[in-house]
Order: sequence, then structure tokens, then C-alpha cells
Amino acid sequence: MAWIPPGFAHGFYVISDVAEFLYKTTDYWFPEHERSLAWNDPSLAIDWPLEGAPLVSDKNAVGALLSEAEVFEASDL
Repeated sequence: MAWIPPGFAHGFYVISDVAEFLYKTTDYWFPEHERSLAWNDPSLAIDWPLEGAPLVSDKNAVGALLSEAEVFEASDL
């Protein structure tokens, strides 16, 4: 389980053959407000311990670079 504050980016790497990740939200889900960052953005410098090509969702495969991401003020959340 992970608690992600509203508006915070998050990601995870699964090291098992199978994983289930469920979201419990504090509000209704509005897909039109969802955003995705590129998991492999070089500016983030995340050293993913990959063995072969990663399996990512369609949404995450086309994520924006952090430098191109929308910026929201706390009052927008």
C-alpha cells in the first residue's frame, strides 16, 4: 500500500512475476484530469534495474517529459 498525496507523481517497479496494485482515492476518478510523466525521462535519472524491455501501460508509454509537464498550483488541486 502506498499513500500518494493529491497531485504528486508516483511510480513503482515490480520485481515479482505478478503484482496487483489498487488505488484508493479521496475523490472520484476523472480520467480527463489524469497526467503521466515519462518513466524513462533522463532528467529524473532513475536507475531502473531493468532486465530487458519494460512492460508499461499505454498511458505511461506516452508520458510527458518533466520539463514539458503541466504545472499546477496547490489551489488547483
